[in-house]
Amino acid sequence: MSAVKFSEERLLKVLVAPVISEKATMVAEKNEQIVFRVTTDATKPEIKAAVELLFKVEVESVQTVNREGKLKRSGRFVGRRNHTKRAFVCLKPGQEINFSEEAK
Repeated sequence: MSAVKFSEERLLKVLVAPVISEKATMVAEKNEQIVFRVTTDATKPEIKAAVELLFKVEVESVQTVNREGKLKRSGRFVGRRNHTKRAFVCLKPGQEINFSEEAK
């Protein structure tokens, strides 16, 4: 890991949830990446450190995507869903995270 150390409390809050969708599954098979929803203020080094801490794997790289919330309407009232951030985490060869097995 780099010279920068992060607090364990912060790293536990960075990852919100894994994204389980058709596109995320396709990316996982094709590019050997895993997609996570992360907090909007998370940085790439924090995401890398959080995945390595929680899943005990080695991370090769992290790409992030900021997604704007959709505009939604209910009658004459217009609202917006929250903005979200996704992280595409590329693991080093031979590393794997399996979400289907039971937590121990």
